Amino acid sequence: MIARGAASIILAGALALGMSGCGFFAPQATLIQYAPSDGVEGDVGDIKVRNAVALSEDGTDASLIMTVINVGASNEDVNFQYVDAAGKTVTATVSVAGNSSLSVGNTGEAQLVLSELDIELGSLFPVYLQYGSEEGQELLVPVIPAEHSEYTGLTPTPLPTLSPTGTPEPTETPAP
Repeated sequence: MIARGAASIILAGALALGMSGCGFFAPQATLIQYAPSDGVEGDVGDIKVRNAVALSEDGTDASLIMTVINVGASNEDVNFQYVDAAGKTVTATVSVAGNSSLSVGNTGEAQLVLSELDIELGSLFPVYLQYGSEEGQELLVPVIPAEHSEYTGLTPTPLPTLSPTGTPEPTETPAP
């Protein structure tokens, strides 16, 4: 009788340990680092780029939206290079103060517009990140269609075009 009780206690203990034991060996999902957003991230030296996406309406112009973080003490000019539809390498530069972050392309922020492209919406567009003498890194930035409501107002703003308001009339000026 005592052996039977001891056996059931040992069996219950082994069963409880077996049922909870996988938690001891499995990695915790909360410790796995990932980018929980639509964009990608990249690190070059003291510069960290977070949530980089290219927002476009037609694949010819795209607004590069991201946060650039400088964990170093000195101000840095960060270069973003891409190849346009004609095969020309284009460099856009963003200045980031030391120990600060800069939001680019968000509502009310300055836009970094990638122009003269021929990219497919939904694809990945290569943008090369580099600053100073640091070795750069290629980011494969997702090209997101502007039709998504959370990106309203973030599309590339076209440059204003000048159009005449009327026909200029010649005016007489007095002779000096």
